[in-house]
Amino acid sequence: MRVLIASDKFKHSLSSKDVARHLTTGLKAEQPELTVDFIAIADGGEGTVSAAVSAGFTARVVTVSGPTGVPLEATMAIRGHEAVIEVAEASGLARLPNGKPEPLRASSLGTGQLIYEALNRGCTHIVIGAGGSACNDGGAGLLTGLGAKFLDSRGRPLSPGGGPLQNLRTVDLSGLHPQLRKARFILANDVDNTLLGSKGAAAVFAPQKGATPSDVTLLDKSLARLVGVLEQEIGPRAKEAATQAGSGAAGGIGYAAIAVLAAKVESGVSVVGRLIELDKKIQSSVLVITGEGSLDDQSLGGKAPLGVSRAAAKAGVPVVAVCGRTTLSHRTLEEAGFQQTFALTDIEPDLHRCMSNAGPLLETVGTIIAADLLSKTG
Repeated sequence: MRVLIASDKFKHSLSSKDVARHLTTGLKAEQPELTVDFIAIADGGEGTVSAAVSAGFTARVVTVSGPTGVPLEATMAIRGHEAVIEVAEASGLARLPNGKPEPLRASSLGTGQLIYEALNRGCTHIVIGAGGSACNDGGAGLLTGLGAKFLDSRGRPLSPGGGPLQNLRTVDLSGLHPQLRKARFILANDVDNTLLGSKGAAAVFAPQKGATPSDVTLLDKSLARLVGVLEQEIGPRAKEAATQAGSGAAGGIGYAAIAVLAAKVESGVSVVGRLIELDKKIQSSVLVITGEGSLDDQSLGGKAPLGVSRAAAKAGVPVVAVCGRTTLSHRTLEEAGFQQTFALTDIEPDLHRCMSNAGPLLETVGTIIAADLLSKTG
């Protein structure tokens, strides 16, 4: 019998690979003859590159500018003419020096530099995984990394970040990488926020990145300024893109991707599922195990486990979920397609101990799944 583990990471506890390793140990302790396959799954945010690598892409490490300008090493995934790039890798909250938020000056420059390198390597199909960004710059940094110039009234380059965009006077796109015209972009994203206003990038996401109420007001005005000035360069497309669902993703990186790179917005988990050939791997399995650290209301909005559940249902293969904890009712979980859900807090209620001992707890869950579910399947 073949079991497929397609789990997201358990945030602040275990990587996808570690989740699978511990589950496999438990499964095989009960049923040594099992064949257990593993693929990492993600929803377009953190872990998207790892998921691509687990599916046969090659990891490439590039030195780029971090969110505050400090150089760092960021990984992208390449297979032939395809590239998978993660905003969180180069411009993410987790890459801030000492974890200190910089809502007005954090930049997406490093993400643009990753795309530039992918173009240099001949990639013509590029997936941008949005999510986890530290910046609120409308993708101005990303475009700068691709050769664009953002200038003030005296023709001087603006400082990085969303705050300085209030002084933007001119956008010059003439220096963009020449291979951009041959490239197709997909924005892997499950956020439907637009760029501006009460449901925009600044209002909704900037406070999560350390912005004060006055910062939010400034950032929203700065992003509106970006739209107005960019319209002088590319025409009505600049305003149209700002109203498109997903343009507010990743601090407005979605906006730059849509307006200038002509990116197509797709569900993150669907994009990742296609990259890792999830449907094909499910069809050859008798059971699928998926999960993430916390199964909650957000999980039902298009996170990785729900995507796996839907794919398994389509193939007629049962799926169970494992998680650190869940806030969802048994009925809700069943309606989401999970035959059973195993929360580690049911075994170890103390959250701190649960997180620090997640590996051994997952091994226990693996033995339970093998004994209770696979024995019946066999």
